[in-house]
Amino acid sequence: MRTICGTILAAAIAAGAVADVMDNKAAVIRTVETSFAGTAEITCDDTGGWAFDVSASVDDGRDVVEVRISRADDAPPPKFGVFFRVPGAGVQNVWTSDHGTDGMHLWPRLWWNWKAMYRSELASEMPIAVGFNSAGVSPVAIACSEAMEHLAFGLYAEERSCDVFGRCEFFTKPAAARRSYVAKVMLDRRGRGWAETVTACSRWVAKENGFKTADVPDAAFDPLYSTWYAFLQDVHADELETEAKLAAEVGMKTMILDDGWQKEESKGFYTATGDWMPVKSRFPDMKAHVAKVHDAGLKYMLWLSVPFMGCEAKNYPRFKKMLLTDGDTGVLDPRFPEVREYLISTYERAVGEWGFDGLKLDFIDAFNLPKEDPAIKDNFAGRDYRSVPEALNRLMKDIRARLVKINPGVLLEFRQHYCGPAILQYGNMMRASDCPADPVANRRRICDLRLTSDKIAVHSDMLVWSAAETPEGAALPILNALFSTIQYSMVLAKVSPEHRRVIALWIRFSQEHREALLKGAFRPHHPELVYPWVEGESALERVVAVYAEDVCAKAGGPDRPVFIVNATGKAGVLAELAAKPSKVEYFNVFGEKTGEMSVSAGLVRLDVPMSGYAKIAW
Repeated sequence: MRTICGTILAAAIAAGAVADVMDNKAAVIRTVETSFAGTAEITCDDTGGWAFDVSASVDDGRDVVEVRISRADDAPPPKFGVFFRVPGAGVQNVWTSDHGTDGMHLWPRLWWNWKAMYRSELASEMPIAVGFNSAGVSPVAIACSEAMEHLAFGLYAEERSCDVFGRCEFFTKPAAARRSYVAKVMLDRRGRGWAETVTACSRWVAKENGFKTADVPDAAFDPLYSTWYAFLQDVHADELETEAKLAAEVGMKTMILDDGWQKEESKGFYTATGDWMPVKSRFPDMKAHVAKVHDAGLKYMLWLSVPFMGCEAKNYPRFKKMLLTDGDTGVLDPRFPEVREYLISTYERAVGEWGFDGLKLDFIDAFNLPKEDPAIKDNFAGRDYRSVPEALNRLMKDIRARLVKINPGVLLEFRQHYCGPAILQYGNMMRASDCPADPVANRRRICDLRLTSDKIAVHSDMLVWSAAETPEGAALPILNALFSTIQYSMVLAKVSPEHRRVIALWIRFSQEHREALLKGAFRPHHPELVYPWVEGESALERVVAVYAEDVCAKAGGPDRPVFIVNATGKAGVLAELAAKPSKVEYFNVFGEKTGEMSVSAGLVRLDVPMSGYAKIAW
């Protein structure tokens, strides 16, 4: 990578374009003075007849730059940007909702040229970037009110001065024609805690858009079983009915029937998708099957891929001319009311006719315009929206409204990376994106989602582990997901009795401490180190989990019982105690008490068994 960068920079120098490469921003057409972040610049190379009006204000000690553009007739909006520069003292990392493969790297400003930028839109990520340091403080953060259209944004370090550059670029992808547009960019330099700043940015975006988080039934926090990793697309009613009984025995409360129920053979992964009827050889009577899972004591949810219409589907000829993109697996265009009605009625059948308690609605991030909007050539005939994001927003709101009429407690799951502020209006479960057998990635994604998901139930990616694991090793994926509603996805009929004991213990633990783990105050620490210790507390107790050897977990004040979970992979945990406990008890991976001891206040090493926990009373 360094060689490639050097080659690009050398070519730029030879061409006499070093300044352009370093600045890489369009012509400045407006400036506005902010109260705390100096001069903000508005850039645009070609206004195309659009008039720009720019202003700055203060919102709770934060600068807000507002850009209004308008014209007399409908036209695609121009690409423009908002750009600012502040001292970079105290900024060492950047938190965004999508770290990719680079952790929380503070990219050099030069990298904007080479696409090291963050992006968001209705069904992808959050329009937030928070600069922070190892002391847990955020000297600068940026958030944008744009929660529907595509946005490129980020915080970057200037290579020579180490100043921090913030920028938001609008309409870098095709967008529907219009006559006006308004966007706000918020700059936070208050220097508060990084986690507080992330959550505050998320709430600001929601407030600016008038988004109201959906109601969340308590069942959204129940541990559940998913068929996905366990069976992939090879699912059959009789086998799942057996699994449902085993899931209930270890304490799971909900089951998700994932992909495969609607297909048997196809030439491509989703080429037969779009009819959404069960394959008779696998599910001869879906309603009866759902009833049997209910009889086992579980709620039942169904997976559906929202946008896809495969070429092998019986409905493909009907919708062939209502696609955003065609091919073996087409993507439906939600701007057609007929498309929206077909999808909603499909979901009504699943909940109303078949009796499912909820739906897992997948792949909504595939609703994207291609480079050339197929609607333009026929002047938007048959469509009642010009904007794909606005039509998708209408679709998702209507899905929720109509399903709630059938079942007021309907469960609706979405997942990273369609986890933006608008999504919280539609669903009540938000799952970490796929990371099978990677507990550290799961932990990071869960912590990120907890900060931006308001009261939505945050779920882990489905847990899997090797059958050859020790009980302590099998517990580690569970402990890394402890501050989420945990989803499991292993064939329980093949799981060893010891591993089932582990699952049962930690399901019981997670439910006994549900308020502290899932609903109370949530404090993840050191995101730049992938959250090596995390704590949650309710009014009655505090739970602390430690994920790295010799990381010191602070037990907090002696005001409530404390549980310290050892997820380090070794025996023993380093802890700081604010007072001398009256009792410290130790429990192993099966929840069996292994001993107790007297310890003093201050920095102590607790003999917590690997994958076990300590209970501290004051």
